Amino acid sequence: MTTEHLLDDRPLVPLRTMANKVPEVTVYFWIVKVLTTGMGETASDLLARLLGPVPAVALGGLALAASLALQFAVRRYVAWVYWTAVVMVSVFGTMAADVLHVGLGVPYLVSTPLFLAALAAVFALWYAVEGSLSIHGIRTRRREAFYWAAVLATFALGTAAGDLTATVGFGYLGSVILFAVAICVPAVAHRVAVLKAVPAFWTAYVITRPLGASLADWMALGHTRGGLGLGLGPVTLAWTAAIACFVGYLAFSRRDTPGGGTAI
Repeated sequence: MTTEHLLDDRPLVPLRTMANKVPEVTVYFWIVKVLTTGMGETASDLLARLLGPVPAVALGGLALAASLALQFAVRRYVAWVYWTAVVMVSVFGTMAADVLHVGLGVPYLVSTPLFLAALAAVFALWYAVEGSLSIHGIRTRRREAFYWAAVLATFALGTAAGDLTATVGFGYLGSVILFAVAICVPAVAHRVAVLKAVPAFWTAYVITRPLGASLADWMALGHTRGGLGLGLGPVTLAWTAAIACFVGYLAFSRRDTPGGGTAI
């Protein structure tokens, strides 16, 4: 017991704290993140084709709610719990963007800036309340809520942006190249100290969505649409298997556990 404890006559109340609920940003983080974006894109399209748009959205919403409830229930980062939530955000975020375009007829030129404005609003409120957008202090329910709201907005924005580039002349392969180049910009800017870590992270995080989705679409869609024609089902299963392998490795090795891995 310290001198401060002896001089403080307030009753000792045990503190309930959580460990950081977000993984360390390692190379594995970016690999799995891109895989979830592609898998979410093709899985969303596959479910809409098999079940119909309305049942698919309902099922996606329920699965998202369940995965987030589990994520909020745990008190530390658990690899399979966290990445399951990310996968479901990816699937439902894709559905949200597609419903706005296909169901309501909103052009991608309109929906993309709308989702960008929504993300900016989440960031503005998060910063106004917490004073930081860093992912290294996701230790309270409120910060976790802000984090997942931002993640959902980034997936919807990335979906709309990827579909926009694919339909204005770049095509799916061209979009892959475009976003592969674009994601290097925040990385290089951060390396040369032009861009700070937090904005660099969130910029790259947004870009991973259209990058992975465009790559998955290019693999799955038919030759008439500029793709390889591998099919939505096989691509979804292959990317799901890859996610499972990486997440299983991370759960076993704890390479991305906060305080236990090698962050970049």
